[in-house]
Amino acid sequence: MTAAAPKPQKSRATNSRDERFRSDVHTEAVQAALAKYKERKMPMPSKRRSVLVHSSVETCTPPDTSSASEDEGSLRRPGRLTSTLLQSHSSIEPWLDRVIQGSSTSSSASSTSSHPGGRPAAAPSAATALAGLTAHAHIDLHAAPPDVTTGLSEHSHYERPQVASVRGIPRGHGRNVLETADGVPVNSRVSSKIQQLLNTLKRPKRPPLKEFFVDDFEELLEVQQPDPNQPKPEGDQMAVLKGEPLSVGTSGPPSLLAALQLWGTTQPKAPCLTALDTAGKATCTLTYGKLWSRSLKLAYTLLNKLTSKNEPLLKPGDRVALVFPNSDPVMFMVAFYGCLLAELVPVPIEVPLTRKDAGSQQIGFLLGSCGVTLALTTDACQKGLPKAPTGEVATFKGWPPLAWLVIDGKHLTKPPKDWYPLAQDTGSGTAYIEYKTSKEGSTVGVTVSHSSLLAQCQALTQACGYMEAETLTNVLDFKRDAGLWHGVLTSVMNRMHVVSIPYALMKVNPLSWIQKVCSYKAQAALVKSRDMHWSLLAQRGQRDVCLSSLRMLIVADGANPWSISSCDAFLNVFQARGLRPEVICPCASSPEALTVAIRRPPDLGGPPPRKAVLSMNGLSYGVIRVDTEEKLSVLTVQDVGQVMPGASVCVVKVDGAPYLCKTDEIGEICVNSVATGTAYYGLLGITKNIFETVPVTADGVPVSDRPFTRTGLLGFIGPDNLVFVVGKLDGLMVVGVRRHNADDIVATALAVEPMKFVYRGRIAVFSVTVLHDDRIVLVAEQRPDASEEDSFQWMSRVLQAIDSIHQVGVYCLALVPANTLPKAPLGGIHISETKQRFLEGMLHPCNVLMCPHTCVTNLPKPRQKQPEVGPASMIVGNLVAGKRIAQASGRELAHLEDSDQARKFLFLADVLQWRAHTTPDHPLFLLLNAKGTVTSTATCIQLHKRAERVAAALMEKGRLDAGDHVALVYPPGVDLIAAFYGCLYCGCVPVTVRPPHPQNLGTTLPTVKMIVEVSKSACVLSTQAITRLLKSKEAAAAVDVRTWPTILDTDDIPKKKVASIFRPPSPDVLAYLDFSVSTTGILAGVKMSHAATSALCRSIKLQCELYPSRQIAICLDPYCGLGFALWCLCSVYSGHQSVLVPPLELESNVSLWLSAVSQYKARVTFCSYSVMEMCTKGLGAQTGALRMKGVNLSCVRTCMVVAEERPRISLTQSFSKLFKDLGLPARAVSTTFGCRVNVAICLQGTTGPDPTTVYVDMRALRHDRVRLVERGSPHSLPLMESGKILPGVKVIIAHTETKGPLGDSHLGEIWVSSPHNATGYYTVYGEETLHADHFSARLSFGDTQTIWARTGYLGFLRRTELTDASGERHDALYVVGSLDETLELRGMRYHPIDIETSVIRAHRSIAECAVFTWTNLLVVVVELDGLEQDALDLVALVTNVVLEEHYLVVGVVVIVDPGVIPINSRGEKQRMHLRDGFLADQLDPIYVAYNM
Repeated sequence: MTAAAPKPQKSRATNSRDERFRSDVHTEAVQAALAKYKERKMPMPSKRRSVLVHSSVETCTPPDTSSASEDEGSLRRPGRLTSTLLQSHSSIEPWLDRVIQGSSTSSSASSTSSHPGGRPAAAPSAATALAGLTAHAHIDLHAAPPDVTTGLSEHSHYERPQVASVRGIPRGHGRNVLETADGVPVNSRVSSKIQQLLNTLKRPKRPPLKEFFVDDFEELLEVQQPDPNQPKPEGDQMAVLKGEPLSVGTSGPPSLLAALQLWGTTQPKAPCLTALDTAGKATCTLTYGKLWSRSLKLAYTLLNKLTSKNEPLLKPGDRVALVFPNSDPVMFMVAFYGCLLAELVPVPIEVPLTRKDAGSQQIGFLLGSCGVTLALTTDACQKGLPKAPTGEVATFKGWPPLAWLVIDGKHLTKPPKDWYPLAQDTGSGTAYIEYKTSKEGSTVGVTVSHSSLLAQCQALTQACGYMEAETLTNVLDFKRDAGLWHGVLTSVMNRMHVVSIPYALMKVNPLSWIQKVCSYKAQAALVKSRDMHWSLLAQRGQRDVCLSSLRMLIVADGANPWSISSCDAFLNVFQARGLRPEVICPCASSPEALTVAIRRPPDLGGPPPRKAVLSMNGLSYGVIRVDTEEKLSVLTVQDVGQVMPGASVCVVKVDGAPYLCKTDEIGEICVNSVATGTAYYGLLGITKNIFETVPVTADGVPVSDRPFTRTGLLGFIGPDNLVFVVGKLDGLMVVGVRRHNADDIVATALAVEPMKFVYRGRIAVFSVTVLHDDRIVLVAEQRPDASEEDSFQWMSRVLQAIDSIHQVGVYCLALVPANTLPKAPLGGIHISETKQRFLEGMLHPCNVLMCPHTCVTNLPKPRQKQPEVGPASMIVGNLVAGKRIAQASGRELAHLEDSDQARKFLFLADVLQWRAHTTPDHPLFLLLNAKGTVTSTATCIQLHKRAERVAAALMEKGRLDAGDHVALVYPPGVDLIAAFYGCLYCGCVPVTVRPPHPQNLGTTLPTVKMIVEVSKSACVLSTQAITRLLKSKEAAAAVDVRTWPTILDTDDIPKKKVASIFRPPSPDVLAYLDFSVSTTGILAGVKMSHAATSALCRSIKLQCELYPSRQIAICLDPYCGLGFALWCLCSVYSGHQSVLVPPLELESNVSLWLSAVSQYKARVTFCSYSVMEMCTKGLGAQTGALRMKGVNLSCVRTCMVVAEERPRISLTQSFSKLFKDLGLPARAVSTTFGCRVNVAICLQGTTGPDPTTVYVDMRALRHDRVRLVERGSPHSLPLMESGKILPGVKVIIAHTETKGPLGDSHLGEIWVSSPHNATGYYTVYGEETLHADHFSARLSFGDTQTIWARTGYLGFLRRTELTDASGERHDALYVVGSLDETLELRGMRYHPIDIETSVIRAHRSIAECAVFTWTNLLVVVVELDGLEQDALDLVALVTNVVLEEHYLVVGVVVIVDPGVIPINSRGEKQRMHLRDGFLADQLDPIYVAYNM
């Protein structure tokens, strides 16, 4: 025994329970282990204040009546413990002292650097912090390019924040604060926590593992190999251990019912059972005479009085449910024996209190599978059950329909004098069924035959030396297990008197059982270790009790590793009250094998008790090593006595075939005896495995011709043939190759400052499988008075203690409010239900600490990039493999129209004049407002005249010259279009800019200012309202309003003509600048020449078949990219009429766009993803109403989503499904693809084959490979073609690094060559050199002449079976995602959207998600669409799903309100903005969890 006491006295004999056996050794070991850990800073999760006020007042009361666990419960009055104890018993001071000091010895293990309230962390100086950060992440210390996101919020139900506009602009704090690259002050609370997290993660991890198992070909998950130095069993093979023979005395009754009849008729006055109320008063004493007569009466009623249609309701052997409360043992006993007399099979179950009781559904399943149709209960209990409206007892969820029979005396019929049932109770027929709940939560029924029942009673009588008329006090549940075997069955065999103590009384008065032993002079008592533990804490009234009458104190859960401390402490206190040490008799039992072993007092021939101090490390490898060096990680176990009379026991290996273990090996204990259960009712397969095991020797020879029953107990046979149990199979968790026992881990957690922050015994430990291995989860109930800091500190110390003692990491540690864990029938925690809630995100913890970095050691190796194959060999390789080079092009322009017209239409300004001249009154534009009414229109001549006025004003008022740049700051509308053509008319270069948002000038105005400055605009054109806004006081607070260039208000310019309209000298002259912000926050303007502008319009015209007679509807923002081209350019070029719907108007009228499409019968319509999402979310329930209003979408030939990303299949599909009801053709919806270098590469158009969808393996994608798989296969990802390649456009796929061409279906960067490519960046803020080759790249091999533009997107081309318009086979382009957005983690390339999709699926409360990396940590931000107190449920689910599906460990989980993730006008997430906001502490998160 290793005590951490100074001088262990090794000389005493083993059985004298001396000082050394005080079993607070475990507590000391834990405290010593914790003391070794230096003060280590772990980042404390930050929580919004409102979440701290977590729950209503009720939960702040101490745990209610039944909050104690099966093993060690909590008491109503925890506070009295120390004072009175210390005064009254000097003998136990050292023991208590240690427990109490333990709480302070190392309470500083993990203080944290910052508090949820937001006091600034005492961070290291900013400089060191920055140095640390740069060491970790590749951060360039020059400013990152600025970011200009949309000002306008365009999200459906939540107001999206106006994004902090440009990255890199100082945000209101002086420049003297040291910043990281992204303009984030380093001393922000978040980054200091991340720094702490990195420091914690830098600590050496467990040694890396060597081997792999193949998880498909892509990524190999590591598989743990046995450690060559691990302990291995070295003993001989064990022999089967036989118990003493079962001496069936001739005097005893031949059967249980014979005994009942004998005592009932010869000793009718003898007391059989005394029931107590909650005051401890005896409410009723059942005599043997009464028990016999009432049981007969019940049997008669059951057999003769329950009929339906002259058929008896019940036949012999039918199963009957017994539903009795724990406070009514008398009625239960009558019911049980009544059923046996009537040859019915009783199935005792718990009283279902509510329709949703933990585990009640499984009980229902058991009743159904046993074919139970009748339930017996008491009057009082029946009244308390939930009722249906008819007054009948409600049907519980998952239960079969039951008839309820109340068995109180007045409801029963007296049998005739000569009536006697024909019960046969000795054979192999089933006597009763006991339910058991398995580790997974399923409930099975163990059938016990009549012969087993008799043998069990005889064996217990012999082992416990029970005599006639002895008194037994029973604290256990009399409906099952030892409580039933001793207190209801064996007691009747021996005419004993049982005093049954209800659980409710124990909670009011934990000493009640001791007082009853004393007042009834009981010879035997049946308790669990928690009853002993409780009675120690209740000090009053211990003085006047005397336990000298006890000859056996049977500890029913003596097999639990914690029971030893209760036994020792109990003896310490009560030895002075007459308790003899040898009286304490731990026993081991299991539902399948009934009683397995019990310690017998010396007078019954028991050897002296023993303890084993075992090495925890050895145990984890299934090996027994008695710990000699005073190590910390030991488990002290006591023996559970000898094998039962008439039984044989052996220990077999836990996994695989039942080979006998060696003598120093832990295995599952198996019993062969007449007295075990016989089967799981109705489950033949698992019955065979459990009840009919044939243990074999190493050579495969069976050890016996009779089958053994597996007990589910893990243990070994020790000296003196004593049985030792070290755990249960149900609590076994196999992590890597080592085994850990849930109960041991609970014991370690309890030893960390017990009772201070969490309720003793309200701790659940279980394992969940994540990434092919068990992961340990620990859930505890937190005391309402524990502060956040205390709890977090307790959690981090528990982690350290478990790590140190068990050498295993805890995957997740959660604290829940008091009284919220699901309860088992008598107190304890319902483990399987707790696990279920954890996995479903229904646990609602108030504190969570996840440690995936520490625990998950089987991730695939980080990918090592191989030296690349050169581009030439790649082409050769493709040719050899018969693969074509991936190259595709749209239709040839030359074939499609006469070049004459193309020449005429080279300059858009010329086209507009020509139209104004030839078709002056032809309408080009209609603008709708939110009500759907037309607010402004423009015919060819009107637009021409308005453009002339603008040109005149620019030349006269603005004094501008040709070639000057002009910023157009307009809301979406015709004014914007007129201003654009006005600029062309006088030779200026227009730059369209989204106007600032009046409610959010602070973030949106700097963006406007920046574009005006970067584009070197000499003048700003705008409306009167916006002009006022730009010069307002509010604007002055955001930007320097004195530095605006000339601002012209075009609302009141005079009607003037220009003398001559400017004609560009060559088509290559700059026509306009297109400024936009990438999702990574880079602001860039591209140059569009006149030639490119007209080529763009021409391609779109041909692809969509646009003519003056057509109408198209556009619901897009008109400021950049294809949205701008469709809104401002195409109508003038092709002459069709555009119905303009500003997306902003949809916020007040969601159906505006679809109504317009229907009203104008548009064949072609364009929208953005954000518009489509608004319609899908906002109109889901309204399709019927829209149909009534006459909305009909059958006119639509093609509805295109303008996008610069991978097509969002799920959104387009749900949109198509939803509006199919309004006539939208199934194949109408498609997407377009464009990017900075070419705004329109693909566009479905009106002809050509439908877009195709392929499924690729997501794991291969991470390695930059395309592997096509079947739909629905694991890890498959659907990709939809992004529309057809436009006329005149050529696309090739190039290798991202070698720039060589790739083959068909290979992933690479999409390169494009076309007459409408932009001619270059006007400016990229910051990194000009990097972008030089974006517009003028050449292949490194093959066709090295063509000039290509690099799109920056990954994708692949695939030749399909379809034919296109020209009769050729069609090449489909699949866009996978932007290279800038990808995350490089573990050497692999991840697309954020894939991780986000997994996360959104993880829980129904996750509304949106965005991921980014910071210092190589993956940060996941989720929007919670639910109650704040459910926020913490998401942490584990998010971590699990990302591990399972992406093999990545999440570093930080941030839970925020809906609408926090910024989104731009195209509906794309602005992840870099989000990152900046997070690091600058601006998100106001509900909860931030730092995963360790």
